[in-house]
Amino acid sequence: MEEPQAKRVRLNSPPESVAEAGSSKNDSTDLYLDTIDRHMLDFDFEKVCSVSLSQINVYACLTCGKYYQGRGKSSHAYFHSMDKDHHVFINLQTLKVYVLPDGYEVDNASLNDIKYVLNPILTKAQVHQLDTTLKMSYDLNNKKYLPGFIGLNNVKANDYVNVVIQALAHIPSIRDYFILEDFEKKGSSQLVCRFSALIRKMWNPKAFKGQVSPHELLQEISNASQKKFKLTEQSNAIDFLSWFLNTLHKDLGGTRKKNSSIIYKKFQGEVRVESQDFGSAGAPTEKEALLLFDEAKEIKSTTSPFLFLALDLPPAPLYQDEKDKEIVPQVPLTTILAKFDGHKVQEVANQMKRYSITRLPQFLIFHIKRFNKNSWTSEKNPTIVNFPIKNLDVSNFTTDPDAEKLGDHYDLLANICHEGKPDAGKGTYKVHVRHRGTGQWYQIQDLIVEEIMPQMIFMSESYIQIWERKRNTKA
Repeated sequence: MEEPQAKRVRLNSPPESVAEAGSSKNDSTDLYLDTIDRHMLDFDFEKVCSVSLSQINVYACLTCGKYYQGRGKSSHAYFHSMDKDHHVFINLQTLKVYVLPDGYEVDNASLNDIKYVLNPILTKAQVHQLDTTLKMSYDLNNKKYLPGFIGLNNVKANDYVNVVIQALAHIPSIRDYFILEDFEKKGSSQLVCRFSALIRKMWNPKAFKGQVSPHELLQEISNASQKKFKLTEQSNAIDFLSWFLNTLHKDLGGTRKKNSSIIYKKFQGEVRVESQDFGSAGAPTEKEALLLFDEAKEIKSTTSPFLFLALDLPPAPLYQDEKDKEIVPQVPLTTILAKFDGHKVQEVANQMKRYSITRLPQFLIFHIKRFNKNSWTSEKNPTIVNFPIKNLDVSNFTTDPDAEKLGDHYDLLANICHEGKPDAGKGTYKVHVRHRGTGQWYQIQDLIVEEIMPQMIFMSESYIQIWERKRNTKA
């Protein structure tokens, strides 16, 4: 009778005993490394034990990729190693690798690529080259991908988060800050730490796959927002961007003072709002009827900070025949920016108001107001906004005394657009971002990344835009 085929021999003695018998520790700890399956590893999910759901002392099995708690004899990782004959585990926090059930640590250079994927660290020199070189990388399946321009998985309905993360990840100073700072060591909030980790994974040149799942960040966003923003229910991208920037500012120690965090330092500007009440009840005066300020009457003036500017679209045509429906209304960006020229008057809550930008930020965010929601239905304005890709002149809309020195022209950095119906879950978000080194534009929709010609960006229904200030070299 043939004897059954012997299984892989397990070390039953500690590494010290092996060493005394004449074998090196590295020889013994290499025993199970060939059971590691890198194709099964996915470190993008929340670090939670798949059995107990505990977040404490969690290990990943390097054979099947599942997460288990602990490595002691009564732990789930220990039972998994005995039950499935899987032996190599990595601590998701310390990055130390152990063989179970024996319990000894493995220190082998062949594991460094796994540790790097779990926690990618970029040097200052590498970060400084992100925008200057176009260097393609290859994943485990030998597929090419461009670091920084990779898809984010849509778990269910989180495309509104994905486009915001993609846009922020291509703002150089924001990206560099969240890549280089050690927020875990600083004891920062989980929202900050997970956002930093996601940015580093997006720009990782040594990834196992050319896409990233934002699952960990999505879970923390849901927790930090008290379930206002969920991965299972689509929300408005501008609502999320506003909440996210303000929460990051607070979690980074920011106060109401300007420049108190990198968020305020890069995005915060100031706008002056002048208001004048309408006269007493009855027929409006000639100036009120024309929405003109009466300079002889009291004009209230306040200055307010902003992180983004809301731009109003002209009303869409109400009644159109079949031919008119084929014609999409268009408006220049400078026309809707005229709201901030300091002269154009709007009627708001029984007051006349006019606006002007008194301090320009380095990164100027526009919210193009497309959606109108009432008690019965949601409506979307389909008007196309025409804009230049480079050299947007905002000099007519600001009284910033530093504008001439610092610059009053902007280049487009990111363009978030919305396609489809306005109701939640019935439309989709896409984002356009540019590679600064080559000038090539990319359209990213969840996992789909494709090159796009600049002329096609103008045809999208832009919803959020991020512009970068050009420094005036002549001043």
